Amino acid sequence: MDFDLTKAQKLLQQSARDFFARECKPERVRELMASETAFDDKLWREMADQGFTGLTIPEEYGGLGLSLVDLIAVAEEMGRACLPGPFISTLWAASLIERAGNEGQRKQYLEPIAAGEMKATVALLEETGEWNPDAVMLAANKDGKEYRLRGTKHYVNDAAVADVIIVVARENTDLVLLPVERAAAGVNITETPAIDATRKLYTVEFDNVAVPEPSALAFTTKTKEAVEDATDVATVALCAEMLGGMVWTLDATVEYAKTRLQFGKPIGIYQAVQHQCADMFNFTESARSATYFAAWAVAENDPAAKLAVSVAKGFCSDAAREVGNRGVQIHGGIGFTWEHNIQLYYKRAKASEIMFGDANYHREKIAEKVVDESEG
Repeated sequence: MDFDLTKAQKLLQQSARDFFARECKPERVRELMASETAFDDKLWREMADQGFTGLTIPEEYGGLGLSLVDLIAVAEEMGRACLPGPFISTLWAASLIERAGNEGQRKQYLEPIAAGEMKATVALLEETGEWNPDAVMLAANKDGKEYRLRGTKHYVNDAAVADVIIVVARENTDLVLLPVERAAAGVNITETPAIDATRKLYTVEFDNVAVPEPSALAFTTKTKEAVEDATDVATVALCAEMLGGMVWTLDATVEYAKTRLQFGKPIGIYQAVQHQCADMFNFTESARSATYFAAWAVAENDPAAKLAVSVAKGFCSDAAREVGNRGVQIHGGIGFTWEHNIQLYYKRAKASEIMFGDANYHREKIAEKVVDESEG
């Protein structure tokens, strides 16, 4: 594989960087954090005009049909800008629809998602907080030609702005994927307090919610495979976002070390500060290598793709936290204040650390994969 972006990918990334530097400045991020949903419809439609909402959606459904590597080049710039809103959630749902939906369902959902006219999310987690689809217990009971949803989903990203929620539920022993409109009768959405105000979390309760049987995207073993594959795509995009946040934190910290004077000298001349910055650089570049390899592996359907995704997310979960720790430490007292933007990135890193599974979760997956391969 080529370990560098192509010329076209570099141009795409630079275009994204310029767009977010212009349209998603820190003061705008703070405004959205203080809003009820951390969502700006104008910004979302401008992103759609740039093609960002349909980057990897096939051309026949209105998207650009680009690769996952193209997408993460853009996602890195989203992370650098600390972009609020439902991009990762919508990507996750669109990837799931593409894998599990029939032709009519793909047209129904992917076309408006690519056009920026629809936001979506996936309701997977329940009270246990387990990311494994096998842990899903929410009941989807068959009632004639309808499914009836009764139960609760937790930690659903962006549920209050998503036009459709893809609910992962269980009919007896089978998994089903049921698209539910946010405003459907019996759906109750409550915000869950969280450390990161740029991506809101919600509890979604389903009180005898009716979903027509033909609306189901998939069922039985195909559902689990589709959920896992779509989650891999969203996980790699999240790693790229985390990488962008690390890059911003590193750049801001190095600049601060150059200009912050102590006893008449910049603090960057001291070895203790230099070593911390060097550690931050090593974490960031290692995260870059792991993330871009995982994206390439998923895009190419490489046999090692799932292992690469877990390596990337496991490493990025630790790296983003450590880069944030060191950045705040070098900034000193001001790094703990609301006024400094570094706290926005640190909170985002802490929230992203556990999204799609923390480092321990992915280390367990790596261990299981290695053991299976050695026994095979």
